[in-house]
Amino acid sequence: MNTKLHATTDQNGRPLSLFMTAGQISDYTSAAALLGEQGNDAAWFRDALEEKGRKPCIPRREISRKPVKYDRRKYKRSNRIEIMFGRLKEWRRVATRYDRCPTGFLCAICLAATVMFWL
Repeated sequence: MNTKLHATTDQNGRPLSLFMTAGQISDYTSAAALLGEQGNDAAWFRDALEEKGRKPCIPRREISRKPVKYDRRKYKRSNRIEIMFGRLKEWRRVATRYDRCPTGFLCAICLAATVMFWL
């Protein structure tokens, strides 16, 4: 079984909340607002998010002719999430995922996140 890690960060890229879902569960069922890259832009995905009451913050691809409104300020700060996941993967146990059990893996992630938050 595989898992996905979801996280929120503060303005400094420090983790505030972490939770895991099963790997086969879709992302748009759990997030209230979804921040995505241009590669995630698809009409069906955007429509499904809006149907569920979610706010997509995904810029259109350059080849798309129809512009879409999104929060540029929020999208510009998306690198903080990427930086946080990069720092988590500096921990060998998290990067290589030695744990088979999802709860053990989440414990390792929480330990790494706690150290990251205070350093």
